[in-house]
Amino acid sequence: MKIFKSLALSAVALVGFVAYTGTANADEINYTIKANDTLSSIAQEYFGSSDYVNRIATDNNISNVNLIYVGETLVLNTDASATVAQTAATAASTSQAATTQTTQTTTQSTTTYFSTATGSEAEAKEWIANKESGGSYTATNGQYIGRYQLTSSYLNGDYSAANQEKVANAYVLSRYGSWTAAKAFWLANGWY
Repeated sequence: MKIFKSLALSAVALVGFVAYTGTANADEINYTIKANDTLSSIAQEYFGSSDYVNRIATDNNISNVNLIYVGETLVLNTDASATVAQTAATAASTSQAATTQTTQTTTQSTTTYFSTATGSEAEAKEWIANKESGGSYTATNGQYIGRYQLTSSYLNGDYSAANQEKVANAYVLSRYGSWTAAKAFWLANGWY
């Protein structure tokens, strides 16, 4: 009988410990990566903005935000969205010249690209990138390559993040005059 009481007491203590420490957060979602998912598209779907890519990467120990695998499970901390949103709002209000950094790692080299687009231009640029490729520099669709789905003739065989950004900026400037105008054209026609 003494052993039974010890076991019962141990079980109650264990249940209490698990309840106290918590094994699952009500604000966490387990998401299994599907084909064609990107962290940007997942952030857009669950947080309403691709600004949460780095948060998802940090929470899931992902070192390269452009490299995720189908079938892996991500933990999405939706409670963190309020903190990240507040931080983003504070940063936006204190700096009009905020810079967007996108890192692309290839087997040959690592390239870091800093975008100078701000405000509505940066938002339109990111929106187009998400529509065209899910924000991925490595996306391909037939003859179209990269984040902005440009042809290889535009990119001249250089598929680096910096070149994709440079060529996309030049293309949009010459054809539409601005990223917001390119987005408006995309909305009207389904392409830019």
